[in-house]
Amino acid sequence: MSTDTVGRTDTPVLSLRGVGKKFGAVQALTDVDLDVYAGEVLALVGDNGAGKSTLIKVIAGVHAPTSGSVLFEGKEVHIGSPAAARAMGISTVFQDLALAENLDVVANLFLGAEQKRAGFLLDEVAMERDSWDLLRQLAAKIPSVRTEVASLSGGQRQTVAIARALLGAPKVVVLDEPTAALGVAQTAMVLDLIKRLRERGYGVVVISHNMEDVRQVADRISVLRLGRNNGTFATQEVSMQDVIAAITGATSAELEAAVEAAHHVAEGVEL
Repeated sequence: MSTDTVGRTDTPVLSLRGVGKKFGAVQALTDVDLDVYAGEVLALVGDNGAGKSTLIKVIAGVHAPTSGSVLFEGKEVHIGSPAAARAMGISTVFQDLALAENLDVVANLFLGAEQKRAGFLLDEVAMERDSWDLLRQLAAKIPSVRTEVASLSGGQRQTVAIARALLGAPKVVVLDEPTAALGVAQTAMVLDLIKRLRERGYGVVVISHNMEDVRQVADRISVLRLGRNNGTFATQEVSMQDVIAAITGATSAELEAAVEAAHHVAEGVEL
């Protein structure tokens, strides 16, 4: 396994060691190691069925690992629930975003964590102020925090979900396929948000199938294949072809041959 973490002296904010997860007779994860450092973007990639979703659900407290250990800021922890993960400092934005489209941005940001005054009245002024503060951290382009989510673009909705994830000052932010089904401009907006999270010192884990997006934002790339680690690479030191080889299990030579064959086929097709 190639890795760029050798020689680092800083402690990862989040570490997984030998993590395994079984569902009945199915072994979804086997001996998975993962390190997430503050102020970096780690891309988690792999083919369908590689175990990415199971792994992030372990990190998010949805699933308890069957074996192995999880360390947070160097101390072994048990993440018993999503609420426990958030309280610890791990915030996850799943692909469906879980936004209430009929509510405005403020209501979505504070859904379930509303600020109150006089014991029971909602403090709308404080929540609106804090909403703008959160969005300014991300340099987000939202027309108004009183805009209903249903009227926002895909990139703006992703922005709201990420901003909500920052409530409670987490140290690790996990983003599941944040650019899926977005157009070019909206994708660029979300990639800029990810870079801003890194600049603000968060440890960011991005799950993505899009190798170009990964190349643009990730400092390191960790590959899962059939529920196991299959390489961790420094993005600037590895070709995307080598990453794809690790994802598919093919050799670089086999991939080159496949690409060359595809080119020959394309050249023979009349458009």
